[in-house]
Amino acid sequence: MTALPTELVLGPLRVSTPVVLAPMAGITNAAYRRLCAEQGAGLYVCEMITSRGLVEGDETTRKMLVFDELESIRSVQLYGTDPAYIGKAVEILCAEHGVAHVDLNFGCPVPKVTRKGGGGALPWKRGLLAEILTAAVTAATPYGVPVTMKTRKGLDEDHLTYLDAGRIAQETGTAAIALHGRTVQQAYSGEADWDAIARLVEHVDIPVLGNGDVWEAADALRMVEQTGAAGVVVGRGCLGRPWLFRDLAAAFSGQQARTLPTLGEVRVMMRRHAELLAEHMGEERGCKEFRKHVTWYLKGFRAGGELRHRLALVDSLADLDELLADLDPDEPFPTGELGTPRGRQGSPRNRVVLPEGWLDDTDGSGTHLREDTAETTGG
Repeated sequence: MTALPTELVLGPLRVSTPVVLAPMAGITNAAYRRLCAEQGAGLYVCEMITSRGLVEGDETTRKMLVFDELESIRSVQLYGTDPAYIGKAVEILCAEHGVAHVDLNFGCPVPKVTRKGGGGALPWKRGLLAEILTAAVTAATPYGVPVTMKTRKGLDEDHLTYLDAGRIAQETGTAAIALHGRTVQQAYSGEADWDAIARLVEHVDIPVLGNGDVWEAADALRMVEQTGAAGVVVGRGCLGRPWLFRDLAAAFSGQQARTLPTLGEVRVMMRRHAELLAEHMGEERGCKEFRKHVTWYLKGFRAGGELRHRLALVDSLADLDELLADLDPDEPFPTGELGTPRGRQGSPRNRVVLPEGWLDDTDGSGTHLREDTAETTGG
């Protein structure tokens, strides 16, 4: 049995629990990162931003680069397809924003990203991937900031890229690689292939982080034991359940605790989440941002449809307090929800949308792809 890691080491950066909050568009803003960090230790990554948007001073991109005052390790995921933009963006993050960790997104499966050769499509071009990683590592090194990358198994089962991506990451000085055990074609459907994570661990000497189907702390331990991964990346499993990070911290320290909050305790968590959003965005906008989380928090509870509907329209903390008071504080946690998928799943794609001629070669050196300033989709 593989010994459990007790910390996550990324170059000079040490994180006391080997757990990473995956960047999720519209979810992992400063308020949510603070909420999760209040529950347990880990590395909490900002929503994905675009390199071109940052370099060109795009207002939307700038507004996403917000950190909580207690955020001790500033971590940002960067999207890009042009090595020059990536290098300059990394320099800006390190020099002007005090970022201590940069992750590069090569895993997003969304068609509007892959059709431009970005996200999960990019590792097919091995030469371009090497150029981008080299530019990022070169820019970050003077600041002592580690660069990591996140990817998927490949485009589909016939076009796998993850072993080459791991080799290139190691050769370019990348500090670690996170692997989501699905292909781009799978998106979020089906089951994650943890065996692929294990194969990547055997293939490289740098740390490998496992991603996919971590719904409970026990899943994280099982993944690490089965694959030898240096840690886990948690995405959809924490939606409406920020206390998962409490369970994860306990599990990696050898404790067997599992949080089963009553609806009253969930109610307190919901209020805290909305409060943090209001602090960072203003009350009205913060409450509107909170609406999307209601369904996740109440998943499996008996709260009636009318109350759920009203909570999903809340626009002030006073209204939220009034509605939360109608929830039964003694209702136990619905144990049937444990270990089940949360958030989007969907179906496998018929095909992966790629630039014309993308599969013709696997090099792509010197390729300059069109990169939008306001691409904000995480993967």
